[in-house]
Amino acid sequence: MALNYTIAGLSESASEKIISILQSRLSQEQDAALILKHAHWNVSGPNFIGVHEMIDPQVDVVLNQADETAERISQLGGGPDGRPDAVVRNRDWAEFDLTGTNSTEAYIKALIAYYDEFIINDRNAIAELDELDVISSNIIQDHVQDLEKFQWFLRAHLG
Repeated sequence: MALNYTIAGLSESASEKIISILQSRLSQEQDAALILKHAHWNVSGPNFIGVHEMIDPQVDVVLNQADETAERISQLGGGPDGRPDAVVRNRDWAEFDLTGTNSTEAYIKALIAYYDEFIINDRNAIAELDELDVISSNIIQDHVQDLEKFQWFLRAHLG
């Protein structure tokens, strides 16, 4: 990849590796926003309104995370790829298979499972970034905190 520039203190090869890790996180953050909207539109049954209204603000959270990740890629001299085909190309996580109208419980369980993998992927990225760039690592650490909080809400809703 051709970088526009490098940040002082980071080599070109380190920057390229950081950008690659962040691009993967950006793609999953965008994927998560779409999945959350899908769940928001299709959840049904007991506790509908509570779950429906709980999901929507999380869409904004992950879109803000995506924006922060994309801006960090740009700061590192890269070009963030926010196109749908980039999400598909970068997907190394399981697809969200729940479709159509389903119960609140089914969607909550599916979102918990999705967030398990999302959090693990972010934590793995943190471990790699810790060795390369503490600033980028800190960004993803903040994202994990938000993801874990939402997952806690989901789990608490199931009781």
